[in-house]
Amino acid sequence: MSDAPAPRLVITDALGRRIVPIDKPLFTIGRRSETDLRLTGADISRVHAEIAAENGGYVIRDKQSRFGTYVNGDRTSEKVLADGDQIRLGQAGDTEIVFFVDGEAPSVERSAISAATELRQMAALLEGLRALGSGRVLDEVLALVLDSAIDVTGAERGFIMLANREKKLEFKLARARGKVTLSGRTFETSRKIPETVFATGQQTIVEDLLDGDFAAQHSGTVALGIRHVLCTPLRLVRYVERVEQKVAEELIGVLYLDSRERGALRSASAQSALETLSAEAALAIENARLYREALDKAKFEQELKVAAAIQQSLLPPPNRDGAFFSTSAASIACRAVGGDFFDYADLPTDQFGFIVGDVAGKGSPAALLAAAVLGMFSAEATYHSSASQLITRLNHGLFRRAIESRFLTTFYGMLGPDGSLTYCNAGHNAPLLVSRSGIRRLETGGVVLGLFDQATFDEETVKLEPGDLVVAFSDGVTEALNPAGDEFTDDRLIASVTKHRVATPQAAVEALLADVRTFCEDATQSDDVTILLVRYDGPKA
Repeated sequence: MSDAPAPRLVITDALGRRIVPIDKPLFTIGRRSETDLRLTGADISRVHAEIAAENGGYVIRDKQSRFGTYVNGDRTSEKVLADGDQIRLGQAGDTEIVFFVDGEAPSVERSAISAATELRQMAALLEGLRALGSGRVLDEVLALVLDSAIDVTGAERGFIMLANREKKLEFKLARARGKVTLSGRTFETSRKIPETVFATGQQTIVEDLLDGDFAAQHSGTVALGIRHVLCTPLRLVRYVERVEQKVAEELIGVLYLDSRERGALRSASAQSALETLSAEAALAIENARLYREALDKAKFEQELKVAAAIQQSLLPPPNRDGAFFSTSAASIACRAVGGDFFDYADLPTDQFGFIVGDVAGKGSPAALLAAAVLGMFSAEATYHSSASQLITRLNHGLFRRAIESRFLTTFYGMLGPDGSLTYCNAGHNAPLLVSRSGIRRLETGGVVLGLFDQATFDEETVKLEPGDLVVAFSDGVTEALNPAGDEFTDDRLIASVTKHRVATPQAAVEALLADVRTFCEDATQSDDVTILLVRYDGPKA
């Protein structure tokens, strides 16, 4: 094994000097953040050049850059590098690069670019942090940005403000030398400077807050002994892949630094350092912020999945055969959870009770109210021999709980062994009673639940013959839309029910849903869809 030192590049520019080891077989250089050595400058292409290990040596190749690659002053497309070769990217020559493969390279101190390199490494580590499920990624990146900025500029303290969705600056984090986090109460400063920088996109330097009108404008900051301020925008720049042009630029916030020493942040190197650092900081912060939003979204989606599973568990098994009936139901929410519901009850009178309902609204609020109504139904159903009494109790229960926007429609039926069906319809889409003699609507009842505390409800008893069907449904069925904006309508529902009336309840429900899906084609579901079908079979031998 060879003990020879690894090849390395010594980079010198206005920001200082640093050593970058060439620690991989193919080492890329350019303006793009994914390159191994990222350089800034008008002459630098996104992927400007590469250094490859070949035949025991190292070859530098120009990657069709716009302004060329130079070795010892000569422009080249490919050249074997020797120890001490001087490399220049572009014509301006603002950055000096020396290739070392033998001996010792000059020692260097930490610079702004080394701090920026740390930020790039942090951005690269975001994928790993995702796997750990860390919710503090953004805070960690903000702390690294502030610590690096304070380090390379010599500031005493600093803070970061980021723009919210309304493009208003919000305070995020403040740090002091020694990696000390400052609370918002202890970090006194005026908002005027950061808001001006964010509005103009221009870096602002105040040499002495005691000069001119600054003392009056920033009295709170001056009272703490702060004299010098440097504030720079955090500018996120996006480029088109393989095209050397900027396509989008967005200000995402500001980085503010100050010091009690007059002129402490005035040096050109400090200002250039902050410019380099802020470009990398904006990218790292945006990546971290996007990750946190994705994490919050994933958490919310997972909670919705759990809520959907809980809601489905509150519903009874959809298919059921009794001594004199058979039934099937299906409920499909247009979101993760919905406001439609159905339930069954075996009554002490040997009747079979069934309920279907539709809560006003969609999503989580509707689902919570639906769950509450199901709980009330389970508690009340076995105590009432009248359909209208049960509906009245549900209405009173909604008012007793003082739930805002607590409106819902519902239909409750009680089917007896002799085929008698006693029902009450509280503002719900009138179910269909399908018999050999035709189809009729079950409309008797009253108003929507939750509308009037003292509302009264009527009921009706009808006689079913073996084979008769009761088809209850929510308005999401008849009002389902196709891509042209046409509704499925009651007529199509009746035609579908008539077509499948001799099938088993389960087969009939599946066929009805299939007819709705066929009609809607690829249109987005706009409302919850629920169908409950009960067939009276007559007493079984």
